[in-house]
Amino acid sequence: MEAPGNEKTMKSHKALLIIVICAMTMLMGKAAAVPIKEGAPQTYTVKKNDTLWDIANMFLDQPWLWPQLWRNNTQIQNPHLIYPGDVLTIRYVDGEPVLTVQREKQVITLTPGMNRRVKAQPIETLAWETLAPYLQQHVFFDGEEYDNLPHILGNHGGNVQFASDDLVLSRQQGRANDQYRVVRKQSTIVDMNGNELGVQAYHIADAKMVEDKTPSQWLVKVEGSNQEARRGDRLFAGKLDDKQDLTLQPAKRQRGHVVGNLNQHTLLGKHDVVIVDIGERQLDAGTVMGIYAQGPDIIDGEEPQYADDAGVVVSVFNDGSTVRQPAMKIGELIIFKTFSNVSYGIITKASELVRRGAIVAAP
Repeated sequence: MEAPGNEKTMKSHKALLIIVICAMTMLMGKAAAVPIKEGAPQTYTVKKNDTLWDIANMFLDQPWLWPQLWRNNTQIQNPHLIYPGDVLTIRYVDGEPVLTVQREKQVITLTPGMNRRVKAQPIETLAWETLAPYLQQHVFFDGEEYDNLPHILGNHGGNVQFASDDLVLSRQQGRANDQYRVVRKQSTIVDMNGNELGVQAYHIADAKMVEDKTPSQWLVKVEGSNQEARRGDRLFAGKLDDKQDLTLQPAKRQRGHVVGNLNQHTLLGKHDVVIVDIGERQLDAGTVMGIYAQGPDIIDGEEPQYADDAGVVVSVFNDGSTVRQPAMKIGELIIFKTFSNVSYGIITKASELVRRGAIVAAP
């Protein structure tokens, strides 16, 4: 038989446990709530040229959490499909923000007694006009893929540059295609350890096959020049990227670096497109990543110095004299195109200039 004191103690412990569980449940509920941006509108009517990213930034400091606002909304099956004319309203359910939508069906009357529904087009995640030049004018090649493409040799006039309607000879390579893109190597991309990731190239012109019967040679016609083609430019049969929707989701455990950009700039900011050293096996288009900058190591001593100062060598001894600074978040980007070894991302937010070597990870 238990002593009355022990029984009383057990009841007290049970009561305390219940209180702790309730408190934890409340905290978890609060942690799960999506924080609404200060000054966010209570109601917003979607306009024709809006993008999902614009609207998400209007309501949230963390715009990739946009789909969570719809978790109690039974009106919309896909939170990424929002249409011009939709009226978005923030309301609170059990203390948590929920986004609701009012949508009117669009109808065009043709004749009395007859009508036809007009299917509205959803707004885009990012404006296609912003991404199209990068998807249609830039391409990344892995390994020796670029070197193995057929290349322009010259023409009968001995010219070194070629514009639209010029006929040029090309070295035969593989099976002939009717249509090509003329591409030129822009840069070789390497990771932070100097390992080659591939070749960044850009679209110079289009080309049409004219004659492919001559042994070892092709005759092609240059068309639609963005700039003059040159001897040595490659012919690429790959298709242009079609317009596609992006489903936003935050990066989780993926971690990499900014290793290049499409304009060969040293300093980068908002709306610049960067190349990150993470490929399609780890990233999907639509992944949101944070951009982090890490300051130089500090050598602690009588007079602390930065490790990258002239003549300063990082201590090889584990004596605590080398202080590694934490990485600080300086921006965000959205991945919009992936390849085998790298991905393209557009910077959507930057509090300071972004450089090669910046860390990309969960936002």
